[in-house]
Amino acid sequence: MTKRKRPAAPRKRRTAEEARTAILDAAERRLVEAGPSGIRLQEVAADVGVSHPTVLHHFGSREALVDAVLERVQQSIYAPILEELRTSSLEEDAMARLLDRVFEAVEQRGHARVLFWLTLQGAKLPDEREPLRHVVEIAHEIRRQKRAQEGRSSRPPSLEDTRFAVVLATLAMTAKSVLGRHLFENVGLGGDDTVQQRFRAWVAKLLVKHLESS
Repeated sequence: MTKRKRPAAPRKRRTAEEARTAILDAAERRLVEAGPSGIRLQEVAADVGVSHPTVLHHFGSREALVDAVLERVQQSIYAPILEELRTSSLEEDAMARLLDRVFEAVEQRGHARVLFWLTLQGAKLPDEREPLRHVVEIAHEIRRQKRAQEGRSSRPPSLEDTRFAVVLATLAMTAKSVLGRHLFENVGLGGDDTVQQRFRAWVAKLLVKHLESS
């Protein structure tokens, strides 16, 4: 079956910043739908209603555009998570809210699909800020402070447990975002939104119980 092309967007005058944002928006939509290989300058230009040279003017090359989109995706995934984590107590309710933020970050804009596309195609997100390391560091410091407040500072929390907890939460939320409804239905849980909410609450309870005891 021949893939239908999007009709070209009508051209209109934009400021340089507006044009750059529109190009990034269009490239991100194509990234979510088809992965990094789906970002083609001519098609992105047509989506936005600008010329191919205009895209090159703003980004210099296809590779630079892809890098800019991936950096924006990374920021939109991790910025709200880090913001929530910095004020979190890692108690059960707080953990559930944190997982809600992870869920929102990776599912609502299709960014879980982006993470899977990148893995399957051998690409990767820009790693200059290593955001997951920051997540681990903040979470572990919260655990350390809680131990001190509880008078258990002589038994420091396991850094490896913190890392495993971050891995588990990331895997659970990203895989659920891609496979969730079908997976829940296949194990007999149904596919409505309340099941997904209960799953996030269950994961939060599991993580908190383990982190408090380890």
